[in-house]
Amino acid sequence: MSTECVSDVELVARARQGDPAAFGELIDRHRSAVYRAALAALGSATEAEDASQDAFLMAYRRLGGFRGDASFKTWLLTIAWHQAINRRRAVTRILKRIVQPAPEEECGSVLERVAAGGPSPEDAAARSELHRAIRAAIRSLAPKLRDALLLAQSGEHTYNEIAAMLGAPVGTIKWRVSEARRIVKAQLRERGHA
Repeated sequence: MSTECVSDVELVARARQGDPAAFGELIDRHRSAVYRAALAALGSATEAEDASQDAFLMAYRRLGGFRGDASFKTWLLTIAWHQAINRRRAVTRILKRIVQPAPEEECGSVLERVAAGGPSPEDAAARSELHRAIRAAIRSLAPKLRDALLLAQSGEHTYNEIAAMLGAPVGTIKWRVSEARRIVKAQLRERGHA
């Protein structure tokens, strides 16, 4: 029987019974959709490939928990989206550590960065100045505005979670974040970083 005539539900049932070819067919059918979802979340082909692989592995491990409330494809895409978002958060945390070096690292050798093919000394200086200006503008905020902004910008918390942490209504938190962003932008404009 051709696998093209077999439904996803039948393939899932066969895969649950230990048929690796059935799960392989499910992968073949949905590979491009999973990849596109991961690419939309990540913007990087390499990261999307890795997230896709993670999603298929997780789907295989969780196949017993697939209840059929939604189509297999929808279930699989949900897993892929979550894997991609988790990967994006991890990559963002890593990039923040790289882009925002510890103060003792800021005095690193410009020659080392140029030799490594990094940004030009002028670009590095401009970026460093901008980072200092942003940090100074954020430090100058009132604590209530600064805390709300930093929690929101971390990408780790929802507004509801931030509201619970800071003991304020969600609407107040949204206003604080908006006001903090407005103040920081105005200070950066005043310092010539428009």
